[in-house]
Amino acid sequence: MHEVNQLKVLDQYRIWLKFSDGEDKIINFRPYLGKGITEELLDYDKFSQVFIEPGGGIAWENGYDFCPNYLKEIVGEKSEKGQPVTF
Repeated sequence: MHEVNQLKVLDQYRIWLKFSDGEDKIINFRPYLGKGITEELLDYDKFSQVFIEPGGGIAWENGYDFCPNYLKEIVGEKSEKGQPVTF
C-alpha cells in the first residue's frame, strides 16, 4: 500500500500529495465537496485543515477522509515534465 507522506494545500481546493513510492500529484477536491458532511469544507479555512491519517490517507476533523489507495487512483495534475512540484 502506498501512503501519503506529505501534503500541501493549494488554491482552488487543490491539494498536492506525495506518496511513499515517490509519486506526487495535485488533486482538485472541489468535485467532492458541497453535500452532506462535505458542505462545511467549502469554507476554505476548514478545508485547509486537512491532515495525514496514521494509515496514510488524508482526513478532516469532521471525519471526511480518503484512503491512500483511492487517492492513488484519482487522476491528478502532474508537475511539468514529471518533475517534483516545488513550493
